[in-house]
Amino acid sequence: NEYKSYLSMKEIFAIPRQKNSDAPVFIAWQATQGSYLAVGGAFRAVRIYDKSGEVVDEVPLPGNCIGVQWDFEGNTLAIMQDRSSVVFLWDPNTRQTKSLDCGLKDTPSFMCWSPYSLLLAVGFTKGNLVIYDHASRKKQPVLGKHAKKIISGCWNSADVLALGSEDKTISISDRDGEQQRVTNVRQDPENAIFSDMKAADGDMGSTIDNTASFTVGSKTLFLLNLDDPDNPIELAFQGRYGNIVDYRWFGDGYILIGFSNGFIIVVSTHPQEIGQELFQSKTHKDTLSGIEVSEALSCAASIGDNCLKVYDLNDLQDTSAIIMLDNVQSGSMDKINWSTDGMLLSVSTNVGDVFTYLTRLPILGSKYETKAIHLTSLQEISIIDVQHPENIETVELPTEPMFLEIGPHHFAMGMNNRAFIYRLDNKTSPVCEKDYLGSVHKMFLNGQYAAALFDGRVQLHLIDSSQDNELNSRLFPDKDTNVDDKIKTCALTNDFLIFGTEKGNIHYYYLEDYTFVNEYRHTSPITLLFPDIYGTKLIFIDRKCNAYCYNPVNDEVYQLPNLMSKPKGVIWDASVLDRTVFVVYDNDVAMTYIYYRDVVKGNHVANVSQTKIPFGYTPLILHGGDLRCQTPAGKLVVLSLTSHAYFNHLHDLKPEEIYSQMSQLSEAFKNACRLMRFQEAWKLAELLNNKENWLILGKTLVNHLEVDLAIKVYRRIGDAALVTSLESVQYLEDRKVLAGEMALLCDQFDLAQQLFLESTRPELALDMRRDLLHWKQALQLATALSPEQLPYVCKASAQQFEFIGDWANALSHYERAITETDEKHDSACKAGIARMAIRVGDIRRGLNIALGMSNKTLWRECAGILEALKQYGDAATLYEKSANFDKAATVYIKAKNWAKVAEILPYITSPKVFIMYAKNREHEKMYKDAMNAYKSAKDYENVIRICLDHLKDPKEAVRIVKETQSVDGARAVAKFFQDLGDFASAIQFLVMSNCNADAFRLAETHNQMEQYADVIGDDATSEDYLAIALHFEQASQNLLAGKFFYKAKDFTRAIHYLIRVPPGDVDASLAIAIECVGVAKKDVLTHQLIDYLMGEVDGIPKPAKHLFHLYMSLEQYREAARTAIIIAKEDQSAGSYRHAHDVLFGMYQELAREKITVPNEMVQNLMLLHSYILVKIHVKRNNHLNAARLLIRVCKNISKFPAHTVPILTSAVIECYRSGLKKSAFENASVLMRPEHRGNIDPKWKNKIEQMVRRPVKTEHEEVSTPCPFCKSEIVEMDLECIECKNNLPFCIVTGKHMVNNDWSECPNCKFPALYSEFKEYLLEGDADCPICGKPVKPADVHLITESELQQRDSERSEPSK
Repeated sequence: NEYKSYLSMKEIFAIPRQKNSDAPVFIAWQATQGSYLAVGGAFRAVRIYDKSGEVVDEVPLPGNCIGVQWDFEGNTLAIMQDRSSVVFLWDPNTRQTKSLDCGLKDTPSFMCWSPYSLLLAVGFTKGNLVIYDHASRKKQPVLGKHAKKIISGCWNSADVLALGSEDKTISISDRDGEQQRVTNVRQDPENAIFSDMKAADGDMGSTIDNTASFTVGSKTLFLLNLDDPDNPIELAFQGRYGNIVDYRWFGDGYILIGFSNGFIIVVSTHPQEIGQELFQSKTHKDTLSGIEVSEALSCAASIGDNCLKVYDLNDLQDTSAIIMLDNVQSGSMDKINWSTDGMLLSVSTNVGDVFTYLTRLPILGSKYETKAIHLTSLQEISIIDVQHPENIETVELPTEPMFLEIGPHHFAMGMNNRAFIYRLDNKTSPVCEKDYLGSVHKMFLNGQYAAALFDGRVQLHLIDSSQDNELNSRLFPDKDTNVDDKIKTCALTNDFLIFGTEKGNIHYYYLEDYTFVNEYRHTSPITLLFPDIYGTKLIFIDRKCNAYCYNPVNDEVYQLPNLMSKPKGVIWDASVLDRTVFVVYDNDVAMTYIYYRDVVKGNHVANVSQTKIPFGYTPLILHGGDLRCQTPAGKLVVLSLTSHAYFNHLHDLKPEEIYSQMSQLSEAFKNACRLMRFQEAWKLAELLNNKENWLILGKTLVNHLEVDLAIKVYRRIGDAALVTSLESVQYLEDRKVLAGEMALLCDQFDLAQQLFLESTRPELALDMRRDLLHWKQALQLATALSPEQLPYVCKASAQQFEFIGDWANALSHYERAITETDEKHDSACKAGIARMAIRVGDIRRGLNIALGMSNKTLWRECAGILEALKQYGDAATLYEKSANFDKAATVYIKAKNWAKVAEILPYITSPKVFIMYAKNREHEKMYKDAMNAYKSAKDYENVIRICLDHLKDPKEAVRIVKETQSVDGARAVAKFFQDLGDFASAIQFLVMSNCNADAFRLAETHNQMEQYADVIGDDATSEDYLAIALHFEQASQNLLAGKFFYKAKDFTRAIHYLIRVPPGDVDASLAIAIECVGVAKKDVLTHQLIDYLMGEVDGIPKPAKHLFHLYMSLEQYREAARTAIIIAKEDQSAGSYRHAHDVLFGMYQELAREKITVPNEMVQNLMLLHSYILVKIHVKRNNHLNAARLLIRVCKNISKFPAHTVPILTSAVIECYRSGLKKSAFENASVLMRPEHRGNIDPKWKNKIEQMVRRPVKTEHEEVSTPCPFCKSEIVEMDLECIECKNNLPFCIVTGKHMVNNDWSECPNCKFPALYSEFKEYLLEGDADCPICGKPVKPADVHLITESELQQRDSERSEPSK
């Protein structure tokens, strides 16, 4: 129970009973603010006390006080007295009292303020009612509301009034007193309270507080649900409890009830629990006289037996505080009242004594940008900068403050009407002491000014009191401000004083010019203001608890969505990254919002997430998603908003944790998109690796006009169309045009039109509607924006009407589109008129227009329309006139006009026409003509049939089958050859006709299996291959048997035969066997093949290349790597350096692709071979020094180049001497002079080399040193091992030097590293291929990689190797 740690229950003052008055008193703490305690009784006055127990005012009364109540804001105290119908209203801001004369000759018996508006209901002893609207100063009398005295009542949030009367009825009325319902009860209905009761389905009713509750006869609890008024609920309780003294709603539909015999119980109004006692305890021995609940503390209190007890509402069995009132001389405790914030608890007795206790430490705190100040004990504060949270300053105060404020250079504290302002860098003495004209509600500071809010006014003055004068000190409102209403709230930024008023106005006062620069009028009183650091965005909350975001630049106002019912405050994020993020909080949750500007949908506010606030925590400052809250114990703790919680852990996320945290990553990704944290969103999208997330990110970027990053997103997912579209608008300067284009991409056409019309290019709206075929809007836009475009829009609209079949509208628009000036345009319109005239039945007009134009396309179109109308004569004539002979012939055939068809036959190309004509010729037994017609129609089955059946020409039939691959034709030809006994040809055509079974039987019968196997190819089934394999198995043709067993997927038998082939078939069989083992993935077959390759089967070891191919096929890359090294060594020994280099490079790439550690031996061999290959490149570039250094490296390993030892040493001597490395030239020349090499030296260089040895010159250029990429130690640039950290260093593929971090790049193809400057120079000199992989590289594709990117890559590649 957290509240135990801060529940102090310290008595701070006591008010003794009044002289000559031993009667009970009425007590009420000021609502919301809790600054004043009102005490009234039988002493004809109401006294107002402050938190110290000092009397601040007294309201004299003509009679005894019979009730006091504050309005929901605490700005008006209503007082009832027993001598007249006058109700007194005391204002704590002005400390003035006004009389509300209800105008009735009656005594008030009840009054109640609305909890959400300034409505006061006053009931009278004769059943009359007066409703007073304090905002408009209007009163509404309702006579005869009840027949007898009104004894109780309450309002709900919808300003519905429930009243209870001694006439044993409950009435429900609206804010004007109009009666809506009357319900009868058995006894007097008292203690009216509105709250919420859930419906059966778990949802709330039409309003939040939908249930009116009453005690009936002090015995039962009556629940009247306004959403189901015909079915009220009445709860009765055990007689041993006694009478109901009082009750309170709390939590989620629970009721705490206190009984006269000392019992308290809890009942639930949930449908499944209604009527059940969830808790019951006898907390007082004899009597209980009152209960109270503090929502702020989540505590309850009860009084009885001269004892005060406090309980935790979450565990009512746990009593956290007990106070005995031993100093009460007589009488007993009567009433209990808790301040709204739960800080002060007052108890009165039945003889008029009042005792007040401090129940918790005041929650005082303030923030400015990244600084925060908060109260840690009654006279101690702490100051923190959230950018340096480890540095916390503690300051002792001379007195207990009632308010705290911090600015950029000062902080202020004080109480009542006095404030002290200190510098943050000198907290020993105040720089300013100020007495204000009223008790300060809140203060505000900036660099120069202080502002104090008190009694509905704001005083603005300089902090430096030496400069304070009438010019720079001002009181608002005053006679010069044109502000004539009460100020409810204010705020101070560096440039503006902003305040909101009772009438709903927001004023901006510019500090530099001492003038008002902006005013906004709202429909409801303003209660709270929260500007951002610059004052250009403002969140304000009105009396209805609605919150809005206001932009003073353009007076735009956006209501905050999904808001809680009673927001307490707003905090803007102080970090630079999240300047547009803010939270709105109440006691339970903090809602994260973001203000969007320059987005496609227009500026607006969106809800991002919701974060639960632990009980008792009060948010103070927000920075980068970390919400620092004050605890009741005076500490400052950090809560991470759910919207930001995951961002700080991204860099700690390990690859193996990604899968288990997919849901959290997905939610974090959505929050990153909502918060415009696009870099984090990109990283999360990469981790999630889901196209849907990339699409969400792309759509979000488009909405926020982040075109450059959106292009990268859509390019990554391969959406070329969107990339092209975005690139076309990438550099638009007009943001409205750009937003319109983005809205168009998102299919928000109306929004796009609005944006285009607001831009500098409104004609784009017309272009868009034309492109979308939205002709109604296009015609309207053309009329308004560009009348000269109207004919062209009409034409396009007519074309659309024609397309959808609205012929009449199409004809009308074509006629409207005629310009008489644009010949080409008018010609198209006349063609449309011709078509539409025929469509609507005006055939003669249409034909006349069409024939009057030399337009073959129009003739064909009109002919098609006429054909559909069965006007074959006119249609055929137009087809023939337009040279569309195929269609003309088709229409003639419909008319059975064969003579006309024959006449135009040479011009026909349609197969359909030829087939119809061929059938007619075949019917007439003119087979040659029929065959030619079928051939023209490409109906080859019928051509083959006529060749075989009628013309007896098999040669032509075979030619056609082979040429056309006709299945049916092949079947016919196969039968023909089978009848002739040509089985090989028959098999070929049977396979072609997909008759494999017949072909197999024929091949098997006539010993034509090899022919069948060749013909069947790779398109047969496993059963076909198995049958062939079994045939070759019986024929002892092992290679073919193994091959077809493999195709049949019988891998065991395939290997069995493939390793038992004659010597001449070994290479062919091994290729098949390796492929077979790679597919089979069976260890038995693998070992069997390896044994064969090693020679254990036939005693003949096979070449290593076969073993290498086997390992690659099996994806056994380590073994393949070792084999590759062996092969490379063989090639290297034989002098095939390029082939050895390619083998090692290919294997290196394969291992890297599979994330397998590359053996060091392979790396070293590849480095040596590449160094040797680079020599020619650098010699060609005249970079002899680099060539010499590379040759020196090769010569140190000359034993690995046995085939060219002497030429390599000779080249090294020459290049070293030429580049000035004479010592190295001498050393290599000395090696050449050894007996085993001397005879092989080229005579051309022999004498020069001998001279070098005889007259040695041992001068040498000092080698350049560069930093190690790992430990930063300086090492020689050609060394590839660091002597300090012992790491093998990556080498540059252009120079062979070791890499350095500040000059790092890589080949975009093979990803091997290269020194950026050298690689760029190499490519710009005309070499377009990578030196190591040989693939083309463009200079523009090579980029400098920063050290931070290298570190990020190292972290991304930190996954353990296989």
